[in-house]
Amino acid sequence: MIAVLGVGPGLGLSIARRFGREGHAVALVSRSDARHAAYRAELADAGIESRAYTADLTDPVAQRAVVARIADDHGGIDTVYFGPAAAGARGITPLAAADPEDVREPLENILLPAVHLVSAVLPAMLDRGAGTLLFAGGLSGLRPMPMLGNLAPASAALRMYALTLHATVADRGVYVGALTVGGLITGGDIHRTVTEQGHRMPTLDPDAIAETAWRMAAERTRPEEVFDAFASATAVAG
Repeated sequence: MIAVLGVGPGLGLSIARRFGREGHAVALVSRSDARHAAYRAELADAGIESRAYTADLTDPVAQRAVVARIADDHGGIDTVYFGPAAAGARGITPLAAADPEDVREPLENILLPAVHLVSAVLPAMLDRGAGTLLFAGGLSGLRPMPMLGNLAPASAALRMYALTLHATVADRGVYVGALTVGGLITGGDIHRTVTEQGHRMPTLDPDAIAETAWRMAAERTRPEEVFDAFASATAVAG
């Protein structure tokens, strides 16, 4: 089974569909249950079994409780996809104007929930000698993107955490993969908001990313894939 932590109408739902097509039961987790019924109905139409759970993944106690419940309901967790919401209440601040709190908040929203998650699910995976962890992070963790300001340090930390964890546990049967995403996810909440405001930005197909994520999990050889819509847009313009 796969636990999709941080499910939304874009990449999270595409991950659920792609792994569900391979026979994985799906556990959907998000802060609100407002769209759970629609997600589950869409998956059911595709013949995919799913359950939905509500939890604030930035709250360590709530996260541990929901992970334990999923494991109990499904007899364990085989695969986890973690797609954190990046910007918090303080929003995006240029690094030249950022104070420590501006940098701290994304770390608490992006990196620390990932560490809590790993502490909850990795021991059982190592005991079984099998398991998959997939982390979605931002392209600002790989190359400088000044417009994302205070998100960059947390994105870089999550990326390196995933890559180092992969190097640490790969020979013990657990695969860790980093999906480094640069661009708006078509169909996602941010894409909808930007489109409604009349802005245009390079986009990425969530189904294509999910297909790559499935291949990464199946092949278990590449610890990272980079999806850079900005580079593609520049190449087309050139």
